Amino acid sequence: MVEQTLPEAHSILSWPKYRSGLTPAPQLPMSRAEMNELGWDSCDIIIVTGDAYIDHPSFGMAVIGRVLETQGFRVGIIAQPDWKSAEAFRALGKPNLFFGVTAGNMDSMVNHYTSERRIRSDDAYTPDGVAGKRPDRAVTVYAQRCREAFKGIPVIIGSIEASLRRIAHYDYWSDTVRRSVLPDSKADMLVFGNAERQIIEIAHRLANGESINSMTDLRGTAIMRNSVPDGWHEVDSCELDTPGK
Repeated sequence: MVEQTLPEAHSILSWPKYRSGLTPAPQLPMSRAEMNELGWDSCDIIIVTGDAYIDHPSFGMAVIGRVLETQGFRVGIIAQPDWKSAEAFRALGKPNLFFGVTAGNMDSMVNHYTSERRIRSDDAYTPDGVAGKRPDRAVTVYAQRCREAFKGIPVIIGSIEASLRRIAHYDYWSDTVRRSVLPDSKADMLVFGNAERQIIEIAHRLANGESINSMTDLRGTAIMRNSVPDGWHEVDSCELDTPGK
């Protein structure tokens, strides 16, 4: 239960452009060579995704990437990296601000398995429909590899996979109640829903020198806390609704 209100969300258009001279890229870079063509020595933000990169608004990573670009940030994409080591996550170098991690347009477990828990033979979000280009529980695996690739760089997770797992939840695939994806992924923050407003504010506040750990007032985000903050208190759900009634 909340005893205080969060501040009003900033308008997307209220932030000054971070790099005033940045022009839109023909496509967001996916390699050092493409960064060099744009004259970039580094990316401000790197988005890691379980989907192939298609620069179209039906792909969430493309929308978020282009929204951040309009705010003046250099955004790179690492699409369907080899998750067996951290090397693929170093392809664009160290991001100046943060890694953004998404499993893609689909939950990776739904992408991999049928409702009868049988392995699917194809993947609609991979070139030629090839299956197996992303791991199970991709958000968790990718976030851990980002952390391994560049220690100390904030890792922010999102997408439908993260959004639906931001709190303890029943997991159909293992038939257990699993905890939030945040501690398993070792991410600093989770953004849920469409997340344009949150991710823009996070990017600008990081660019202004604020620590990711101090951002505890953002709507549409989930973070881990060691204790209940002032002005808040815990409520046992059984006190709100008697089970079975």
